[in-house]
Amino acid sequence: MSHPALKPGAVAVITGGASGIGLAAARRFVGLGVTVCIADLGQDRLAQAVKAIRAEAAHGADVAAFEVDVSDRIGLEALEAAVFTQFGGTDILMNNAAIQAATDALGSADDWRRLMDINLWGVIDGSQVFAPRMIARRRSGLIINTGSKQGVTTPPGNPGYNVSKAGVKVYTEALQHQLRNTPGCRVSAHLLIPGFVFTPLAAAGRTRKPAGAWTAEQTVDFMLARLAFDDFYILCPDDEVDRVLDEKRIAWAAGDLLNNRPPLSRWHPEHAPLFEAFLASGDDDDDARDA
Repeated sequence: MSHPALKPGAVAVITGGASGIGLAAARRFVGLGVTVCIADLGQDRLAQAVKAIRAEAAHGADVAAFEVDVSDRIGLEALEAAVFTQFGGTDILMNNAAIQAATDALGSADDWRRLMDINLWGVIDGSQVFAPRMIARRRSGLIINTGSKQGVTTPPGNPGYNVSKAGVKVYTEALQHQLRNTPGCRVSAHLLIPGFVFTPLAAAGRTRKPAGAWTAEQTVDFMLARLAFDDFYILCPDDEVDRVLDEKRIAWAAGDLLNNRPPLSRWHPEHAPLFEAFLASGDDDDDARDA
């Protein structure tokens, strides 16, 4: 079973489609008979990706590549127009392109702006550019925005990346609310929240997949399974963190606000032991209210 938009003859656009989760999604989509248009940077990378994607293509599925910088809205507008001209329009949009850059709260403004331009504005611009014609087609459609658990529980270490992905979460929630309240709209938005995934973005110099990480293919397979159930929040586990642990981390993060704890209290020396006790318990965070 798959989402009704993912069918032979449909057309998908995937940004960041030359590697990682984007490439894995493209390979799975063409296997379902979907024509796939990948957008990324680097002609050699795009050519290699097209070759890999074509190897998975079901009969009738086509593959096209476009060199596009998602931080350039004009470039995204040209991409949307090219897909419309060549293939008749877009049924599935996966705003997936992202970068990593080391940041701290008082760090380089240039690094912060580059993260926002690609990771957040690339999603906003992509959605705004593609959604109007997708809605007007009155066909079943999907907008899948790739977020991150770092945008949900916001661990210390790279606040710029966290803020960009938190913005993707909030924007996608607002987008789906608007789409479901738009008369005649058959397009829905979904937030992909990967876990620990071994991709070029997350490799950090490693050449072998860590034991706890999922592959990009596992992540996409999980995404497809949850899209079949029309999940909005596609919260992916991995081989280190299961759904139960994710839920506890999310509950504790929300509890910082509800219980007036210090921000990021999981990593605060006075509250870290309380968090560990909370993990060991079967209770929700109400028991930590007076801690």
